[in-house]
Amino acid sequence: MPSSLFDTPLGPIAVHWQGETLTGIDLEPLGLAGPDSSSLASLPGWIARQLEAYFTCSETRFDFPLALAGTPYQRRVWSALQAIPVGETRTYGDLAHELGSAARAVGQACRSNPCPIVVPCHRVVAKQGLGGFAGDTSGRRLEVKRWLLRHEGVAHV
Repeated sequence: MPSSLFDTPLGPIAVHWQGETLTGIDLEPLGLAGPDSSSLASLPGWIARQLEAYFTCSETRFDFPLALAGTPYQRRVWSALQAIPVGETRTYGDLAHELGSAARAVGQACRSNPCPIVVPCHRVVAKQGLGGFAGDTSGRRLEVKRWLLRHEGVAHV
């Protein structure tokens, strides 16, 4: 599966794809060289253009094909995440109620999301506060969540 580093305001992210389909985004890529013209040139242009557009204007809608490897339940949660509009949040409990599930199960599915940013798990927050992001409740990942929400105009972060 091809991978390229993509430079963002958050630092480099690794973008993975197969053919014309996005398969993953790593916010903290390990073991890959820094962004350079050769790695960026290999990234399909339409993926690069939409990611660049998002980091310029948060209202950008992603419309490229996704292949999200996960359980049927995880895919249901990820589909619900994609329905949350830019600039809005939902609580883990709200999504759990909508899906007939438990908040903890929603949190686990968010943690397993292979395409953060594009599948906006950052828009899911705790009833009281920000909650976690990618399995962390403090540190760099939570700062990434705060940045993404502020970028999208969410004021209470």
